[in-house]
Amino acid sequence: MDLRFDGKTAIVTGGASGIGAAVVDDLAAGGATVIVADLKQAEAEAKAAEVEKAGGKAYAVAVNVGDAEQVKAMVDFAVEKTGRLDYLVNNAGIGGPLAPIGEVPLDGWHGLMDVNLHGVFYGLRYGIPEMLKTGGGAIVNMASILGSVGTAGAGAYVAAKHAVVGLTKAAALEYSAQGIRINAVGPGYIDTPLLDGLDRDTYNALKGLHPIGRLGASEEVSALVTFLLSDRAGFITGSYHLVDGAYTAQ
Repeated sequence: MDLRFDGKTAIVTGGASGIGAAVVDDLAAGGATVIVADLKQAEAEAKAAEVEKAGGKAYAVAVNVGDAEQVKAMVDFAVEKTGRLDYLVNNAGIGGPLAPIGEVPLDGWHGLMDVNLHGVFYGLRYGIPEMLKTGGGAIVNMASILGSVGTAGAGAYVAAKHAVVGLTKAAALEYSAQGIRINAVGPGYIDTPLLDGLDRDTYNALKGLHPIGRLGASEEVSALVTFLLSDRAGFITGSYHLVDGAYTAQ
């Protein structure tokens, strides 16, 4: 399926690596100008340069999505460079504290919420008004399998991702009549550089959680994300879509 995004501008947060980088590649290959937004400017610039070398068009911007002013500046940067904003992928996220609820450090809780929940809200808050100026757009918020199920020891992460799904649904109801579609994606455990530090037993245990018998690939998540952004998904909004190797079917 050839998904085209010619003449359009997309922002991808957490775009320098993992799932975000795969989304950047797919959008750029489809003709979009992509704003690679990441915590570190050097990494964003490296990814943007990679896109340009492959024949695409990209700009780099540093952003901590947990800071509202930085997110606003990111959106302003996109509009300044390209004159518009058509697509937004709120992908940036962190793992946060792993502890029972009664032992979660407060700074860990707030730090995770700042990025994984508030960062998504800030993206919507500042991205939607720009999309309305040009007649609409599409947004994908990166949730997780833990947006629909729980797991012991990751209460902060579970709470944030459930909230992202709810926020997605509410925003879709508010803006669907104005031409903005908003959906959420829930990946299972994906084989990204974030897992490089795991020992072999832990890695295999994660694989075993998925009935398909393996971890997912960033490109498999990106395929879903870019479809949801495309015009081929024109009747899909307010939905939460899993890409999890049957993890949540158990």
